Amino acid sequence: MILFLQFMLATIIVFPIIAFLIMLIVCRKLKFNKRKAIGLAADVTTLILLFSVPIAIRSLWELSIWIPMLVVLLVVAIIFTYMDWRTKKEIEVRPLLKKIWRVDFLLLSLAYFTVWLVGITHSVMIFMMIE
Repeated sequence: MILFLQFMLATIIVFPIIAFLIMLIVCRKLKFNKRKAIGLAADVTTLILLFSVPIAIRSLWELSIWIPMLVVLLVVAIIFTYMDWRTKKEIEVRPLLKKIWRVDFLLLSLAYFTVWLVGITHSVMIFMMIE
């Protein structure tokens, strides 16, 4: 049973889109509206992407990007907080955190798919050189 759980966790970390789709299906079965279901699936997937992107980069280039990634996410949070403060003067924390988290989802998804494409291209190039 533990081996199965490890396999499932590893699969979800390697393929976060699976977690997104599972959450989307579960939310739709629980009768959430489409927009709320996608938002909740994105929120859960963001947490998984926080681990998936550094692991993928580490496996390809043997680089640790934890600190640079966290710095970028912190800078995004600072920029959004500043923009919110300049436009509204009164910062509403919950909507601000939601915006930051969703932008983090977009950035991490873009990074994950870029790393994925580079990894696939690299593997194909190595395969073509062997033949």
